[in-house]
Amino acid sequence: MQEVVGSTPIFSTTLEMKTYFISGIGADYRLFTHIRLPEGFETHYIQWIPPEKNETLPAYARRLTAQIDTSKPYNLIGFSLGGIMAIEIAKLFPPACTILISSIPVSSNLPPYYRRAHRLQLQRLATPTLMKALASFKHLVTMRSRDNYKLMREVIWDGDDRFIAWAMDAVVEWQNDAIPQHLFHIHGAWDEIFPIKFTKPTHIVPRAGHNLTLSHAPVINSLLQEILPTPAYSSSI
Repeated sequence: MQEVVGSTPIFSTTLEMKTYFISGIGADYRLFTHIRLPEGFETHYIQWIPPEKNETLPAYARRLTAQIDTSKPYNLIGFSLGGIMAIEIAKLFPPACTILISSIPVSSNLPPYYRRAHRLQLQRLATPTLMKALASFKHLVTMRSRDNYKLMREVIWDGDDRFIAWAMDAVVEWQNDAIPQHLFHIHGAWDEIFPIKFTKPTHIVPRAGHNLTLSHAPVINSLLQEILPTPAYSSSI
């Protein structure tokens, strides 16, 4: 599109706003298979990287920012663990909008029994292999769609055991009480991982559990249409 100001032509180009997705513990972009962004947004997926020895969750999140172009307005969408990472990233490089799905914005929202179990070192009994087996069985029983169950099972068993073990410790040791601006929080009323009684989401999905991106994708897509900011911004040439 060409605009004329006086005698000097200015060419204005409308760009798509980059929106970065961060998946859950041990999972990847496949969790967002059914998620569709509104027109004007460009989808990007953050890839998990190997954690360093004794690395904290905020330090790990800082390293993830290498995958984000923070020089222009952008959005963050994080599912479960990805939502916690999104909070830490937003504190470093504030996005236009941060959206949590089935997650928590502050560490006080973590169910207290997680920290008690951690103090007792019970997580040593919950090996990544055991967690994968239990998660697979739960989804077999609860998922109505066989295609979604097959997808979820593949995602679970492809998860990196070392990363899962690190993340289980890092989450319960996470400390944060800062809520970034322009935060939206979508949560299932029956979330079994982060029970709703411990957190205060901005949007509640009735009769929904933790895996909203697969089980309630149409609802999530509709909410994204409502929540995401106007994407168009211009650059002059």
